[in-house]
Amino acid sequence: MTDSLGGPAYDPDAMKKAVGKAFLAALGWKGEGAPPEHGRYVLIAAPHTSNWDFPFTLAFAWAYGIEMRWMGKHTLFEGPKGWFFRRVGGVPVVRHERRSMVQQMVDLFDEHERLALVVPAEGTRSLMPHWKSGFYHIARGANVPIVLGYLDYSRKRGGFGGPIEPTGDIRADMDRVRAFYADKVGKFPEKFGPIRLKEELEADAIAAAKRAS
Repeated sequence: MTDSLGGPAYDPDAMKKAVGKAFLAALGWKGEGAPPEHGRYVLIAAPHTSNWDFPFTLAFAWAYGIEMRWMGKHTLFEGPKGWFFRRVGGVPVVRHERRSMVQQMVDLFDEHERLALVVPAEGTRSLMPHWKSGFYHIARGANVPIVLGYLDYSRKRGGFGGPIEPTGDIRADMDRVRAFYADKVGKFPEKFGPIRLKEELEADAIAAAKRAS
């Protein structure tokens, strides 16, 4: 491919792939496995324990040629910084809309033939008692699989597992997620909380109450 002057044309995808690979190589990281084959999917980003997780996730996405999208509070996209966040895949989420965050993302999938929506299931870098279940309900609502993305700081490796087609049996589906992440180590392992959803905790509490009655 050449430009109008006969020189090589600028290829933004090739440039991003080169930048992603160079960033990872410079820091001693390597990818494992092939990128997801599905055109549309929810991508879990875990463990999420450090500010470094975002640049590494972005670098892997670029290196693998994945056009990742990620959710951010709409105020994050105001002003000059909004241009940058959109350029690196940010999708504004309006939390005070009548539509829930889950429905906003389901609608986004309806609008795109190809979409890799990255969701940090823990919701924060701090230790939490459970994961946020938005990723699961988005995948169910949009009828797309869940791909298990990971950063393993103990080995400086990153890649993908799955896909998991959410069945509605949350505990069974999450058992597969727990098994996958059992040996993955975040930058700050002590901040990686239990891999369980609030719905599982609530079901356990109801079952315990029934046993006690």
